[in-house]
Amino acid sequence: MKYYDENERTLIESVKSGEWDSANNLESEIAEAKKIAKATRTKDTRINIRLNSSDLKVLKSKALEEGVPYQTLVSSILHKYATGKLKDESSSTNQQE
Repeated sequence: MKYYDENERTLIESVKSGEWDSANNLESEIAEAKKIAKATRTKDTRINIRLNSSDLKVLKSKALEEGVPYQTLVSSILHKYATGKLKDESSSTNQQE
């Protein structure tokens, strides 16, 4: 079973209900989107990292819940942190005190 977040479920339902029209130049739109996606998400650097075994078990468990490989989950977490989309909740809590 594939996991979909709320935004994905909303999008799927809107497509199923016919809220979307096909583009006039669909093939060129698809080609352009593929080109942009490939350039954006190309993983071109490999790293090695050492984690304690309990953290790795938790990551693997969470990845299983999400339906993705644990390496993909770790990569996603690092990407979100690097782009400022992942914040440490304890930091914001500590700043309010």
